Amino acid sequence: MGGLRTYLRATALLCALAAPLAAQAETDIPADPLHFFATCAGRMSALMEHQWIVDGPASDATKAKRQSVLDVLDALTPPGGERQVMGWRVEAKAAHATLLAATRHGDPAATARAARRALALQKECDAFLS
Repeated sequence: MGGLRTYLRATALLCALAAPLAAQAETDIPADPLHFFATCAGRMSALMEHQWIVDGPASDATKAKRQSVLDVLDALTPPGGERQVMGWRVEAKAAHATLLAATRHGDPAATARAARRALALQKECDAFLS
């Protein structure tokens, strides 16, 4: 009887702990997944090109992640939405390329801020690939 009581308590505890996690996971879903993944694809394109200059081998891993994002993007894009999606990708790529360029040039405080921001944006995208 003691084993059953322990089992039931453990089950109740796990359920109680899982509820907030499930609620948190739902709030992390992007409001507009199509725009989110288009933006991530653009950022990853900029990162891949940046890595060609500063860290060649890392660009292969980024290329694989980017392809995964492009696969998701293809599945989400409605017929006729390709032009809008490409616009989002290009805008994100240009913005991220500018941010990554700021990580290489300028005063140390500014380059550190740019590097932290670029990493945070990269982590946002990476979180949905695992």
